[in-house]
Amino acid sequence: MKLSQLKLTAAKKPTLASEEHRRRSKVIRRLHEQIALARATLSNTTYAPSRNRTIKDSDGTRRVVSSAKRVKAWWFDIDGNRLALTVRYGSQVLELGKGKFSVDVPDVNHLVPTLELIVEAVREGELDTQMANAATSLRKGFKR
Repeated sequence: MKLSQLKLTAAKKPTLASEEHRRRSKVIRRLHEQIALARATLSNTTYAPSRNRTIKDSDGTRRVVSSAKRVKAWWFDIDGNRLALTVRYGSQVLELGKGKFSVDVPDVNHLVPTLELIVEAVREGELDTQMANAATSLRKGFKR
């Protein structure tokens, strides 16, 4: 078969998402992990999602092994019963307001609704500039 017999087009595969959309989906994915971790904390159970890893055996063959993924909590105690909740983009803590890096949560029971509000804020693009700044500073760390 010759190329002249085929119908050729100049079509290119479109990019799936913009930078902002990819950043939002990354943070929302991590926020959903935090919601699952908070629900597990409320019910006194452990949250250990699994991820697949490929390892080499001693004889050199590769196989896929399921291992537990470590999820660190984005909240910490500040006054015994009160919590401070941070939002992260990679290893960077996002600035939620001018000079404010955390949300004051009254107790553990308010943690899930607060995280769901943050998911909606990210979905609406309220943290786009903070995520863009964090992405550029993270990228600078990889350049030499």
